[in-house]
Amino acid sequence: MLPILLILLLALALGGAGFAVHALWIVAGVILVVWLLGFVIRPAAAAGGRRARWYRW
Repeated sequence: MLPILLILLLALALGGAGFAVHALWIVAGVILVVWLLGFVIRPAAAAGGRRARWYRW
């Protein structure tokens, strides 16, 4: 009985890890799209004539 429970526990752990990794790939994809859109959609030109970036680095 113990080996069956250990295999079931292992299967549940690996299934949960797979779901978490899949969800993180989706989040990374959304962040990448927003980051790329930041280069296309920029705010209007500032008073100095230079176009401001939507992020500050």
